[in-house]
Amino acid sequence: MGKMTLDQINKMYPDVLTEIGNIGAGNATTAIANMLNLKINMSVPHVELMPVEQIGCAIGSEDEVVVGIMLGVQNDITGSMMFLMDLPSAHHLVNRLMMRDPDYDKDFDEMDMSAIKEIGNIIAGSYLSALSGLTNMKITPSVPYVAIDMAGAILSVPAIQFGMVGDNALMIKTEMGDDLDISGYYILMPEGDSYQKILKALGLPV
Repeated sequence: MGKMTLDQINKMYPDVLTEIGNIGAGNATTAIANMLNLKINMSVPHVELMPVEQIGCAIGSEDEVVVGIMLGVQNDITGSMMFLMDLPSAHHLVNRLMMRDPDYDKDFDEMDMSAIKEIGNIIAGSYLSALSGLTNMKITPSVPYVAIDMAGAILSVPAIQFGMVGDNALMIKTEMGDDLDISGYYILMPEGDSYQKILKALGLPV
């Protein structure tokens, strides 16, 4: 079979892509629930492969201020990844972790940013572990850093920070609820031939 377009892969193999989202989001939900001693359920994630330039439109308003947790991806594949969440979701998580009033919404201080990094480590590790398990590849994250800015500005960072040379991204929209409402976007942007390696390992045409 010849090389397929992103639209063809999204339409013909939604179960494969959804499995990545389900396992990653499930791992992340369990880890966060245990860390915060909460009951958290997740909805079925929406997973899609898309050109990098379309991500901004896919997540909504590019001028919305969001929290971005960004990392490099290393070993069998290289690239960058990030987890974006809106400010209410970030405040919910940090307030719970810091044992504050749920309605506390002042600007994040240094300790808050450290807590967000730890949350980012857990979420990133959960998704990369899922992808690693499905592809039998060794995939590890670098140390994360956090940015709070408009979505459009944050999405421009990986191309600069990690020298991204790939054109496509795997985007997973996830929502968690019950004791805590969290919504966010996990975005993996492979470099070079890493995108083809992932598809081949998943049994998809390249």
